Amino acid sequence: MECVSTTTKSHCTCTYANCEKRGNCCKCVAYHHDKGEIPGCFFTTEGERSYDRTIAHFMRDQSK
Repeated sequence: MECVSTTTKSHCTCTYANCEKRGNCCKCVAYHHDKGEIPGCFFTTEGERSYDRTIAHFMRDQSK
């Protein structure tokens, strides 16, 4: 699938400021999908700050 998204950091909740995909949802989702992970914006604020994007961590984070 072609990514047609533009970069808009104002809505991005990811705190990993050095990521070149930050603010580009399409590229971010594709990147994490390819690694079997979940993007940081799906996590709670606390869960996102751990930088652990695994599905297991997401499940623990959502059960709080």
